[in-house]
Amino acid sequence: MNVLDFPPRESPRQFSHRLHVGEHSPYFMRRAARVYLTVWQLPHLTEPVTLALTELLTNVHRHVPDRWCVSTVIRTLGGVRIEVYDRSPVLPAPPPQGADLLAESGRGLAMLALVTDTWDVVVHDEGKTVWCEVSE
Repeated sequence: MNVLDFPPRESPRQFSHRLHVGEHSPYFMRRAARVYLTVWQLPHLTEPVTLALTELLTNVHRHVPDRWCVSTVIRTLGGVRIEVYDRSPVLPAPPPQGADLLAESGRGLAMLALVTDTWDVVVHDEGKTVWCEVSE
């Protein structure tokens, strides 16, 4: 069971969770993000941050064989950075030009590009980190 203190006793600059992504994982991570965005006095970033976090976790659920990842949300000087590390060597395909944002699949990275200021992928010896940033 996930338990969140609200408000947290301290105001950490980031929160990070290791998890095997299931269908309910995005819900719990969105809930945690809302708590921290409130503590960080950034509630106006709730929609883009939670949407971006949901898309990145959904990609792990759909495309990473073991569904394991480390999800980190970081308070930066200018906003919020989201990082999702997984052990899969397969890189995400760039969003196609004119992607249908109402389609059931294939739209995640196109939507990520719309709601964030920047995103990219960092390749590691074992896996990758997909990250994005949302400015205040």
